[in-house]
Amino acid sequence: MTNTLSTTFDPADIEARWYAHWEQNGCFRPERPDAEPFTIVNPPPNVTGSLHIGHALDNTLQDIVVRYERLRGKDALWVVGMDHAGIATQMVVERQLEAQQDKRTNYTREDFVQKVWEWKAESGGAITGQLRRLGCSMDWSREQFTMDEHFSKAVTKVFVDLYNDGLIYRDKRLVNWDPKLKTAISDLEVEQQTIAGSFWHFRYPLEEGVTLADGRDYIEVATTRPETMLADMAVAVHPTDERYASVVGKHVILPITGRRIPIVADEHADPELGSGAVKITPGHDFNDFEVGKRAGIAPGEMLNMLDAEAAVCQTADGLIPEVYLGLDRFEARELVVAWMKEFGYLIPFKTKTKKGEEVEHDAEPRQIATPFGDRGGVVIEPWLTDQWYVDAEKLAVKPIEAVRSGEVEIVPKTWEKTFFNWMENIQPWCVSRQLWWGHRIPAWYADDGRVIVAEDADAAQSLAGPGVKLVQDDDVLDTWFSSALWPFATLGWPEKTDLLEKHYPNNLLVSGFDILFFWDARMLMAGYFNTGSKPWEKLYLHGLVRAADGSKMSKSKGNVVDPLILIDQYGADALRFFVAAMESQGRDIKMDEKRVEGYRNFATKLWNAVRYCQTNGIGASQSIAAPEARLAVNSWIIGEVIETKATIEKALADLRFDAAANAIYHFVWDRFCDWYLELIKPVFAADGADADSPPAQETRAVAGWAIDQILVMLHPFMPFVTEELWHAQAEFQGGERPYELMLAAWPDPQAELDTDAVAAIDWVIALTTAVRGAKNELGIAPGVKLEAWLPAPSPLATRVVERSAAAIERLARLTPLHLGEEAPAGAAMQVAAGEDAFIIPLEGHVDVEAEKARLTKAMEASQKEFGSLDKRLSNPSFVEKAKPEAVEKAKADAAFHASEIDRLRAALARLG
Repeated sequence: MTNTLSTTFDPADIEARWYAHWEQNGCFRPERPDAEPFTIVNPPPNVTGSLHIGHALDNTLQDIVVRYERLRGKDALWVVGMDHAGIATQMVVERQLEAQQDKRTNYTREDFVQKVWEWKAESGGAITGQLRRLGCSMDWSREQFTMDEHFSKAVTKVFVDLYNDGLIYRDKRLVNWDPKLKTAISDLEVEQQTIAGSFWHFRYPLEEGVTLADGRDYIEVATTRPETMLADMAVAVHPTDERYASVVGKHVILPITGRRIPIVADEHADPELGSGAVKITPGHDFNDFEVGKRAGIAPGEMLNMLDAEAAVCQTADGLIPEVYLGLDRFEARELVVAWMKEFGYLIPFKTKTKKGEEVEHDAEPRQIATPFGDRGGVVIEPWLTDQWYVDAEKLAVKPIEAVRSGEVEIVPKTWEKTFFNWMENIQPWCVSRQLWWGHRIPAWYADDGRVIVAEDADAAQSLAGPGVKLVQDDDVLDTWFSSALWPFATLGWPEKTDLLEKHYPNNLLVSGFDILFFWDARMLMAGYFNTGSKPWEKLYLHGLVRAADGSKMSKSKGNVVDPLILIDQYGADALRFFVAAMESQGRDIKMDEKRVEGYRNFATKLWNAVRYCQTNGIGASQSIAAPEARLAVNSWIIGEVIETKATIEKALADLRFDAAANAIYHFVWDRFCDWYLELIKPVFAADGADADSPPAQETRAVAGWAIDQILVMLHPFMPFVTEELWHAQAEFQGGERPYELMLAAWPDPQAELDTDAVAAIDWVIALTTAVRGAKNELGIAPGVKLEAWLPAPSPLATRVVERSAAAIERLARLTPLHLGEEAPAGAAMQVAAGEDAFIIPLEGHVDVEAEKARLTKAMEASQKEFGSLDKRLSNPSFVEKAKPEAVEKAKADAAFHASEIDRLRAALARLG
């Protein structure tokens, strides 16, 4: 037995070696044709993406579940793949062309798409290697891509089916338009930024002969986007606003264009905000679009004043003066404001100086929430255009019923309210994008005006008839459309494959709450429409990983954490354990590198514990069932395994990853390493029992078995170090394991809890912990032996002291122990173990009066500091106005001093 572990734990050496071994040997999808299926699909990362801390959280949680179910003997399939990421990928390739003084439009559509495929082959999908570094046990042999041929066919079929059922249609509506990329984008691709802006007030003249009740011949409107007045189509006032009741139905004459537009009553206008009158530009504002429709303006009649690059173009009524045409929207803004000021339509914003003098300004300065495209980086323009839409309202009916009935469970349940609120007020889903890379929309426009939707050009021609000229729609589908099919199209749908039959519906989906609507809800819609069944049984929504101060991570703030750097520093196991231990039912996680480092130390502690065991002849176990145990300490550790196993199973069934991680952590660190190994030392002491004595043999068997159970239970969280130790334990004995740890069986101790042994060892631990704590508080050296009295011992105390006095002397440093005797008079401290209270005289060990003075002084200092902090935290002004990190620090400091007061008060009580 010479193959002992190295003295140092090196994650980097272990991780690459074991991942390659698992993948090459098919461990991620072992052949289990008759086993119960367990299926999960990963949210497909963008082909352009790289691993970020959110991916690390999301994929670690999935891997924990998959590894756990695989250990439980299930046919666990974790579907892996990538999304073609239409906008992001096209941008990457276009940037490459720009670097070569080239551009997309120099190529045919087909040639450009070929260049994208070439880029994917050379550079795309780097994230798949990074997921491997994280330890994700995905079935790479079946890696999917949303542009694969079989997947593309599924996408086309769904579009055609939806169209034939009247659930996809072409319509003119407002979309989020990116003027740089020249495409519609989804809400998820819009970032709201608060920027410095202005609020202008204008006079809109009433038509001749019309005045307000106060005699004014104009209505005052205010706007942050003056340029859009070139396409105004109404002014809205609230139906109950008496100031404007007499002019509802009348008209104003727009400055600059001279357009005559109506005054309409609509609840969108807030009587308490500004003048209570709102300019309505239905072709360039989402709220105004709805007001316009309620006012009877059809979308086809709404005026559009901008082209695809957000430059001013002529409206349908031809009323925009030529000087504005071709101007960028922001250039047009400046010209509009200048014109309105020059001709007396600008109402100045007035302020007063410190001396009370009135000063006029063109506009009121304001911080304005402004939408930016997350890819193009420019201000998004609400733009009226023809696009393809899915009737999401009808498709949402079955998902709503499924969640309400419990057929589909959302965890945490608190997210259900948000789900229902969105689904019950869902808007049509714009699924067309003005790109070349993606699934091209299977629609053809005939020269006779018809629109033909079919699965391919031949089918379209057949439907159109011979001789009819067809031109295919240039647009592609939103990537969320194709990824909505992920749970079933990845399994071979629409073909009736064995894989689909066995693994659909999936068991679980793990997702960030931020894509609940963009992906999760749409999978529910697609699943029910295309298969008639739910896509998965349960949806788990986790939170975000935030910076240490609680703020959202962003490149602009410079607070983004690279998980690959953390893996390089501390190992993948440490990072995985951190996100698992911190993931508490969807709450956001604050990044804490010190805790990642702490979990690296945890792995090191386990490594050293196994190495210590090997030096005492403890190797791999040959049994799944717990060995027979006569020694109380061995019965106790078997009981601890039983209870830890049950706790982890309950936690993972409830998707409480933090509870599961903390259960195995405390068992390994506290119970096994700190207590069990300490308690069994006498068995292996140099002057102790024979190496082949029954106690030594039993302890080696139980300790080796307990290590095996630790490795199996910890494996889902820390797969690399556990796999290494699993094999190292067998190699230490000169053998090898017949299978990898990731394919082992979940613990099955096949033993009953020995309540007497558990009670006895827990009593010794409680006594030892109490004595050590009391010594520390009173400044007594840890190694000092103390005499103790227990006047009225419990039956448990009597039994334990009779059998384990030597262990109590060694661990608690108490000797001699006087049971059933009254303690001598004098200063003493009391320590408790269960219902027993030991009295320990302090004479000769502590200067009681000096110690009382020291403790009193320290307690008064903590009381003073606590009082100051409590007063600050009770002040609403401080809590509301101080920086969040300052408030958090004050709370933490207050909690510390409250704890110190309790500790010091207890120490004083011990001194009598």
